[in-house]
Amino acid sequence: MRIDLLRSAAVVAATAFGVLLLSSVGRDASAGPTLDTLKARGYVQCGVNTGVSGFSIPDSQGNWKGLDVDMCRGIAAAVFGDASKAKYTPLTAQQRFTALQSGEIDVLLRNSTVTISRDSSLGLNYTAMNFYDGQGFVVRKDLKISSFKQLDGATICVAQGTTHELNLADTFRANNIAYKPVVIENQDRMYDAFFGGRCDAMTQDLSALAAAVTTQTKNPGDYVILPDRISKEPLAPFVRHGDDQWFDIVKYVFMAMVEAEEKGITQANVDRMAESGGPDIKRFLGVGQGGYGQGLGLDDKFAYNIVKQVGNYGESFDRNVGKGSPLKLERGLNDLWTRGGLMYAIPFR
Repeated sequence: MRIDLLRSAAVVAATAFGVLLLSSVGRDASAGPTLDTLKARGYVQCGVNTGVSGFSIPDSQGNWKGLDVDMCRGIAAAVFGDASKAKYTPLTAQQRFTALQSGEIDVLLRNSTVTISRDSSLGLNYTAMNFYDGQGFVVRKDLKISSFKQLDGATICVAQGTTHELNLADTFRANNIAYKPVVIENQDRMYDAFFGGRCDAMTQDLSALAAAVTTQTKNPGDYVILPDRISKEPLAPFVRHGDDQWFDIVKYVFMAMVEAEEKGITQANVDRMAESGGPDIKRFLGVGQGGYGQGLGLDDKFAYNIVKQVGNYGESFDRNVGKGSPLKLERGLNDLWTRGGLMYAIPFR
């Protein structure tokens, strides 16, 4: 009898300790300084590219636009209920990670490739892949080149401080191709060098090459983007280590944009869906019983605010880089999983 009582007491104590431990872990995992800082400041500061059409570029009035800019606006909509409460810090490839590490920016949204070294050695975390890309080459059409393997002995422009330098060296060494790298300190000067005739070819992410040819030249037809893809370039927002709440917020802002596309919720129909949609849609939009914002430290209508003010992922893709933009990129890997792509929202439940 005494043994049974002792055993029962031990179980109760262990259970209580377990509940206390889980509660403590839950509190630690959700607590972080970034959200409080943003609320006190009144806006989110996003690090973006100095200018890549379709991703982050200011228009003639100085208004930033692009896929990465929409992500920043989505964060502002989720945190403040106002997508306009976002500011942008243009950064070169060499500046970007230092700016995040130092606290100059809250989140890095600068078409940055996720690699094991960046994820494990910089004190940073990537949140969710928001664009799947690959490295390629652009050449002048009059060179009549159809593959990078024909670039033996060529001069190739490449931006300093990018994954493209190492990928270029590894690929050409593996294929026993000689080349002369022209390493340029920033992207804009690289474009000037290539389109000015200093290099035979230029290498970068394929989406950025398409943007450069479309916006940096008077005659885009004078250039050819080669069909080769020599690397995987999964692009994602980055945040600092040590603030799990902020990591979750940035991640689920993007997931909400993908989930909205999966559910067929758009800027045009979000109000109707909030009123007459099923229970799962109402929970997702924060207008029914339950909701998902409180666990992130946000209003339950955070997803509604994102979709209403910014749109779903497909809408953002189409107007910035897809069929509604000058780039007219195919969805490809960036399509929904239901259509053969890799975009797959973590379940909202």
